[in-house]
Amino acid sequence: MNERERPEAGAIELQGIVKRFGAQTTVGPIDLTIRQGEFFSLLGPSGCGKTTTLRMLAGFEFPDAGRILLDGAEITSLPANRRAMNLVFQRYELFPHMSVARNIGYGLRVAGVARAEIAERVAEIMEVVGVGDMADRRADQLSGGQQQRVALARALVNRPRVLLLDEPLSALDVKLRERMQLELKAIQARLGTTFVYVTHDQEEAMMMSDRIGVMSAGELVQVATPRELYERPATAFVTRFIGAVNELPPLQPGGAPRWVRPERIAISSPGGVAVGATRIDGVVRDVVYLGAQARFVVATDHGEVDVRRPSRVGAEEFEVGDRVTLGWD
Repeated sequence: MNERERPEAGAIELQGIVKRFGAQTTVGPIDLTIRQGEFFSLLGPSGCGKTTTLRMLAGFEFPDAGRILLDGAEITSLPANRRAMNLVFQRYELFPHMSVARNIGYGLRVAGVARAEIAERVAEIMEVVGVGDMADRRADQLSGGQQQRVALARALVNRPRVLLLDEPLSALDVKLRERMQLELKAIQARLGTTFVYVTHDQEEAMMMSDRIGVMSAGELVQVATPRELYERPATAFVTRFIGAVNELPPLQPGGAPRWVRPERIAISSPGGVAVGATRIDGVVRDVVYLGAQARFVVATDHGEVDVRRPSRVGAEEFEVGDRVTLGWD
């Protein structure tokens, strides 16, 4: 293999991967390439096979068929401790009696790395993840967000070619989770390490990922960028799973069913300025104020339509019972 053909470090290939438990096929067959330096998310509902797929990448489960390659070399049958990958679990599994620095450096000590190098690498990664001033603090004295950073540092200090993350933010409250999403993406961009992230949270995947693989019932139904998934979903499942959507029957005899995003629908007074090639009339059945958005549920001859638009001071408002016109392209 010459240099032009050599796979990039951290590139992953799944070739015809199948996993069975008893007579049931839980995952596959899956074919997937994850690029070097990519933040790639596996997204899907509970039980879709995403965590099993991640565990096969990590070496904690082994496929019943197919191959897994890292940097072009097959690792399908290698145990976890012989793969150049680390896994961050939902539970951080820190040693509560150890200091932050000793928790982070634990794997390096087990590997027999020299003490001076351990100190240097631990200090470096602590600064990267934002716990540089907590070296001597015990793990059981940390907040949830701080523990998450330490678990991340412990996984990264070994300089893996791939970091696997199994819903590591699920235990955090909403505000902290949103902040850690941004920080995690920034850390990945700074280090250039390939991240494979498992989540059932569509907004989390859309915000953090370069590309997303959507899974359903063990199958990989679409792989695309967040924008492509939202704008051009490949299946009805992806359409429903990624963002809110109105499922409308054919508006004319012999027409096709329509999938319309709530934020793409304009709402106006009857016969007003609602834009778009398609227009229907209805009555406001419910109004919900969501802070940044206002949501209107409109009863029409074609069923209920969910409409969302930014909340704006001075914008025309509608109340329950108002007749309105809806329009969209």
